[in-house]
Amino acid sequence: MKNSKSTIIAPVTLGLIGVFMWQSQMLHRILGADTFTMPLPARIFGIITENIAKILFNMQATVMVAIGGLILGSVLGYLLAILASNFPKWGVGGLSVISSFNAIPIIAIAPILNNLTKDFSSDPNTRSMLAKILVVMITCTVSMSVNAYRGFIELKPFSEDLMRSLAANRMTVFFKLKVPNSVPYIFTALRVSVPASIISAMVSEYFAEYIIGVGRQIRENIVLAQYATAWAYITAAITIGIIMYVILIIIEGICMKGRR
Repeated sequence: MKNSKSTIIAPVTLGLIGVFMWQSQMLHRILGADTFTMPLPARIFGIITENIAKILFNMQATVMVAIGGLILGSVLGYLLAILASNFPKWGVGGLSVISSFNAIPIIAIAPILNNLTKDFSSDPNTRSMLAKILVVMITCTVSMSVNAYRGFIELKPFSEDLMRSLAANRMTVFFKLKVPNSVPYIFTALRVSVPASIISAMVSEYFAEYIIGVGRQIRENIVLAQYATAWAYITAAITIGIIMYVILIIIEGICMKGRR
């Protein structure tokens, strides 16, 4: 309990100190910035309250892309891990190829997928949504496939031999031993994928055909030199990340309660 409290109090305290230094312009003096490019928190909060409906609308669009790509990528990654664990001769090589996708910058994948999906629908919103979800899906697939594969092969010593000695078939071993063993690795992958899905969604919005989403609003406002509004959307992006990560931690705590 004491450790859990310290893990919450420490970052919150640090954040409050940072906001105080920012509002008092101490950070501006340290960084050599001005209040135009780095507006004060009070100014940013004022813009958020004035444009709350528009900000929430764009947040919803980004969350839909992030969650959609996260779910599709996690399911695909898990299925690939199942194939790799059941066919180890080809599985290791396949995972290596999949992992190489992680080295491709999102900024390079996004415009390519925009062009590939331009004939998918006559509706620009639908085409744009598909392209953005695919970018997030690729990002999340890598993490899940690698971690889930470890969960399938890194079994407790002699556990598989024990089940074989009890005449358990491959399906029984898979569902009774390998799948439960992979659960902690799934959450390890999601701890990486959840922040990555939000970043991928926002970057993909930079190149999307349909002008919507937190990432696109950040870009548009920076181009127009509306830095205070851009900071308001950056704050919205941070809020999305914190909320999604907290939800993940709560779900993990519920699912892993009996394993702690």
